[in-house]
Amino acid sequence: MPKCPRCDKEVYFAEKVTSLGKDWHRPCLRCEKCNKTLTSGGHAEHDGKPYCNHPCYAALFGPKGRFGRGGAESHTFK
Repeated sequence: MPKCPRCDKEVYFAEKVTSLGKDWHRPCLRCEKCNKTLTSGGHAEHDGKPYCNHPCYAALFGPKGRFGRGGAESHTFK
Protein backbone atom coordinates (compact mmCIF):
# COMPACT_ATOMS: atom_id res chain seq x y z
CA MET A 1 0.00 0.00 0.00
CA PRO A 2 1.51 3.42 -0.94
CA LYS A 3 2.08 6.03 1.75
CA CYS A 4 1.06 9.68 1.55
CA PRO A 5 4.13 11.98 1.33
CA ARG A 6 2.53 14.55 3.67
CA CYS A 7 1.08 12.46 6.53
CA ASP A 8 2.97 9.17 5.93
CA LYS A 9 -0.23 7.10 6.31
CA GLU A 10 -1.46 4.48 3.86
CA VAL A 11 -3.43 5.78 0.87
CA TYR A 12 -6.35 3.56 -0.13
CA PHE A 13 -7.61 3.48 -3.71
CA ALA A 14 -10.92 5.26 -2.92
CA GLU A 15 -9.15 8.28 -1.38
CA LYS A 16 -6.14 8.44 -3.72
CA VAL A 17 -5.06 11.50 -5.71
CA THR A 18 -1.95 11.06 -7.86
CA SER A 19 0.31 14.05 -8.37
CA LEU A 20 4.07 14.61 -8.73
CA GLY A 21 4.45 10.87 -9.26
CA LYS A 22 3.13 10.07 -5.77
CA ASP A 23 -0.20 9.05 -4.25
CA TRP A 24 -1.74 11.55 -1.79
CA HIS A 25 -4.85 11.81 0.35
CA ARG A 26 -7.02 14.53 -1.22
CA PRO A 27 -6.78 16.88 1.83
CA CYS A 28 -3.02 16.29 2.10
CA LEU A 29 -2.29 17.69 -1.39
CA ARG A 30 -1.80 21.29 -0.25
CA CYS A 31 0.40 24.25 -1.18
CA GLU A 32 3.65 24.27 0.81
CA LYS A 33 3.40 28.03 1.36
CA CYS A 34 -0.28 28.99 1.88
CA ASN A 35 -1.70 25.54 2.71
CA LYS A 36 -4.48 25.83 0.10
CA THR A 37 -5.89 22.46 -1.04
CA LEU A 38 -4.78 21.69 -4.60
CA THR A 39 -6.18 19.58 -7.42
CA SER A 40 -4.20 16.95 -9.23
CA GLY A 41 -2.49 18.64 -12.19
CA GLY A 42 -3.75 22.10 -11.20
CA HIS A 43 -0.62 23.28 -9.44
CA ALA A 44 3.09 23.89 -9.82
CA GLU A 45 6.02 21.92 -8.38
CA HIS A 46 9.41 22.96 -7.03
CA ASP A 47 11.91 20.49 -5.50
CA GLY A 48 9.20 17.81 -5.42
CA LYS A 49 6.81 19.94 -3.35
CA PRO A 50 3.42 21.26 -4.56
CA TYR A 51 2.61 25.00 -4.75
CA CYS A 52 -0.47 26.83 -6.00
CA ASN A 53 0.25 28.61 -9.29
CA HIS A 54 -0.84 32.07 -8.13
CA PRO A 55 0.35 33.73 -6.07
CA CYS A 56 2.72 31.35 -4.25
CA TYR A 57 4.76 29.68 -7.02
CA ALA A 58 4.95 32.83 -9.12
CA ALA A 59 5.98 35.00 -6.17
CA LEU A 60 8.53 32.57 -4.77
CA PHE A 61 10.14 31.20 -7.94
CA GLY A 62 8.92 33.36 -10.84
CA PRO A 63 10.74 36.27 -12.46
CA LYS A 64 11.37 39.28 -10.27
CA GLY A 65 10.71 42.64 -11.85
CA ARG A 66 11.19 46.20 -10.77
CA PHE A 67 7.73 47.29 -11.88
CA GLY A 68 4.79 44.97 -11.29
CA ARG A 69 1.83 44.91 -13.62
CA GLY A 70 -0.68 43.80 -11.01
CA GLY A 71 0.11 40.13 -11.65
CA ALA A 72 2.09 37.68 -9.59
CA GLU A 73 5.28 39.71 -9.88
CA SER A 74 3.76 42.41 -7.69
CA HIS A 75 3.00 39.92 -4.87
CA THR A 76 5.81 39.24 -2.40
CA PHE A 77 6.09 37.07 0.70
CA LYS A 78 7.93 38.12 3.81
